[in-house]
Amino acid sequence: MPTASAAGLIVMVLVFSTVMYFVGFRPEARRIEARISSSQAAGCKERNIMKKSEPQKGKSPSQMIDERIEELGDWRGTMLSKLRALIRQADPDVVEEWKWSVPVWSHDGLICTGETYKKAVKLTFAKGAALDDPSGLFNSSLEGNTRRAIDFHEGEKIDEKGLKALIRAAVKLNTA
Repeated sequence: MPTASAAGLIVMVLVFSTVMYFVGFRPEARRIEARISSSQAAGCKERNIMKKSEPQKGKSPSQMIDERIEELGDWRGTMLSKLRALIRQADPDVVEEWKWSVPVWSHDGLICTGETYKKAVKLTFAKGAALDDPSGLFNSSLEGNTRRAIDFHEGEKIDEKGLKALIRAAVKLNTA
């Protein structure tokens, strides 16, 4: 018959093993992942979603943004096109990029990304929490310490003056 401390230890091990299983820690899965990682290091194709996107088939980022606007073919494409024009007006030296499968606008650092969802077009400002927003445009991602976003919905009017001011403030922050 096991002693009380041995029985307690057995129970603790069983509980710990069960918890680890349910939270996703499975040693056999980790071994498989390790084998996959080592085969990738040996020259197999690796997918790195954080790597800067290369132009696809010789397309420039601007062409890819044009294609995204066209493929949307609804109010979201129109909204993204208007937002793009306002960003270019606010900063004629803005650099258009294509990263993370979305349009990105930069000037000495990331200004914002333009994501499209079923019910919104979202401009996410990389350093939005550090920007003054006197027009109160930020209406999304307000809880974080870094980013802020603006969700634009179908039929909404864009505060062009306020948005241009935010773009200019983001550029100023990047170039400071």
